[in-house]
Amino acid sequence: MGFQHSDLQVYDDRGYRKYLDSRERRRFLAAADCLDPASRALCYVLAYSGCRISEALEMALHQLDLDSYALRFRTLKRRRLAFRLVPIPGFLIAMLRALPVSDDGHFWQMHRVTAWRLVREVMMRAQIRGPMATCKGLRHAFGIRAASRSVPGPMIQRWMGHASPATTAIYLDAVGAEERQFAKRMWG
Repeated sequence: MGFQHSDLQVYDDRGYRKYLDSRERRRFLAAADCLDPASRALCYVLAYSGCRISEALEMALHQLDLDSYALRFRTLKRRRLAFRLVPIPGFLIAMLRALPVSDDGHFWQMHRVTAWRLVREVMMRAQIRGPMATCKGLRHAFGIRAASRSVPGPMIQRWMGHASPATTAIYLDAVGAEERQFAKRMWG
């Protein structure tokens, strides 16, 4: 299969979004609220941290940074070991602290495919269909949300664990908030 040019876009080959918009994100979280506490927490971690599914499943209790309200992820897709700190809301820290953990401190004892199926089921309950209805759709939604809220590119890059600024640039290009401001001035 290998790398495709379309992998560096937030739209698929037919022009469909690969990220959840804010309404879809809210529906996803509302549907997750009906799940057991551990499954609900997993869905919230994916939506609020922009992590990859495998990074979430590796999460252990010692990776909660209570002082800075952040999660410490081991970044995947890197040749050498790298960790990153991603700030999350206080309520999500509390949600995670309330979960029972395994003997080795991990929150979730499920295979990646099982977690993927869980997310797909929550997407269906939330009536979200299309290329955005995936774990990766939540990751892209995090990047788009950060860019649309004027989070600096280097910070988005660090939070998402991108090795290259070019990867992060897809979110900045997709939002184009400044471009819309210029267009408004032109039309006004």
